Amino acid sequence: MLAVLTDFLLPALCGLCGSRVDQTGALCAACWHKLTFIAPPCCVRCGVPFTTPAAAGLECAACLADPPSYSKARAALVYDEVGRKLISRFKYGDKLHLLPTFVPWLQRAATDLQSGVDVIVPVPLHWSRLWRRRYNQSALLARALGQVTGLPVDLHGLRRTRRTARQVGMTRAQRLKNVRDAFAVRTDYTGRIVLLMDDVHTTGATLEACTTALQNAGAQEVRVLTLARVVRPEQVDA
Repeated sequence: MLAVLTDFLLPALCGLCGSRVDQTGALCAACWHKLTFIAPPCCVRCGVPFTTPAAAGLECAACLADPPSYSKARAALVYDEVGRKLISRFKYGDKLHLLPTFVPWLQRAATDLQSGVDVIVPVPLHWSRLWRRRYNQSALLARALGQVTGLPVDLHGLRRTRRTARQVGMTRAQRLKNVRDAFAVRTDYTGRIVLLMDDVHTTGATLEACTTALQNAGAQEVRVLTLARVVRPEQVDA
């Protein structure tokens, strides 16, 4: 009886459109089909999907021209209009009930990342931004993935040494400058394989800065997992 009353007073709603769904955190069928999941073929290094058929093990032109510091990166979703709306609601709109929906997507994206990983480390927020937002969305994703995979999570392994400017509208060069030397490591990662977790992979500037900090702390290898990633320059506004 209590469950029926609760369902009546607090019905489960789609995280995007607000229509009724079967369980909290789920998306309705219409919104689900609007999402663009990333699947092979994709760059073996950065995980960006190829638009034409390609053999496995190929790197994209960007990685060949300027290889990233991390060994490989993967993401679950394309950061398009629908993906942006979904993540924005989770990141800024307190829609934390979406987290269980994201976890299977992250697990699928991390299929070829998990082997040999010693620890999951989230990209940190500066303390002042964390105080205002009340939670770090990357830390929530990391902890949720750790719970289902059994991998240890070091929520405080990285810290921001200064508050960086919001990167919306910045070019890659501006973002690289903005986050340069903005991260420090609190843990000795000597010889360890680290899975670095963030919500969105945009230009990769923040991920590069975190990877460099982890490598300077002795990490043998850094792999990157994000919920979504930009695949076209015009999508860079996260």
